[in-house]
Amino acid sequence: MSRIEIIDVQVKDNPCSFLSTFKFEVTFECFDGLPEDLDFKIIYVGSAASSEYDQILDSVLVGPVPAGKHKFLFEAKCPDVTKMPLQDTLGVTVVLLTCSYLKNEFVRIGYYVNNEYDDEELTANPPQQLQFDRVRRNVLAECPRVTRFAINWENDTPVENLDAFGIPKQLIGNMNEFSNHGNIDFSDLNLYPQSGKNPVIAGAAKLGHTLLQGGDPNQVQQECFAKAKEGELMHEQH
Repeated sequence: MSRIEIIDVQVKDNPCSFLSTFKFEVTFECFDGLPEDLDFKIIYVGSAASSEYDQILDSVLVGPVPAGKHKFLFEAKCPDVTKMPLQDTLGVTVVLLTCSYLKNEFVRIGYYVNNEYDDEELTANPPQQLQFDRVRRNVLAECPRVTRFAINWENDTPVENLDAFGIPKQLIGNMNEFSNHGNIDFSDLNLYPQSGKNPVIAGAAKLGHTLLQGGDPNQVQQECFAKAKEGELMHEQH
């Protein structure tokens, strides 16, 4: 059982200029006092082509954390445009809010972000050189994607991480990496298997049960990727 629950996240000053600061007001509850710090991070996905363009915009340590409800404003500077492909600046991308304890990530909240010019003329006839001061950023705060991982809350010894639906973190991590390299569009990456809309993650859940029962991780992952590419995995109830 998790000792921390993220109750609410409010995206402040949204939409805003691309060059503005990200602001997340985070409310969480601690069910049992934690002697060490929580490590919150804001990560900006600079390009769907490769995770090498991901940028940690900022990180903050919160703690020690007594039992009870807590709220704080987490601010981070805008991404460094020199560290990502310029052609990927406009359009849809993702920003992640993560939290770890003792170096183990236990929750990840993802938001789609739409970057576009604030003027119809600029949108219809974009200039050759990007005008960042005219780009508007809109975080789609109403549609977060939340993934939770089981961790060892007593020490930093790694444990088999599972999301809220029993999918091994190893599988989800690799599926995300698979997606980040262009084989799966971000719009298809729905981490809620019960929706029945994503055969890839549904297949990962199915194969995850095999892994938990002692299956070979490499074989499981290879089978999952192969079937995902062929479109053979179908959602089914477990």
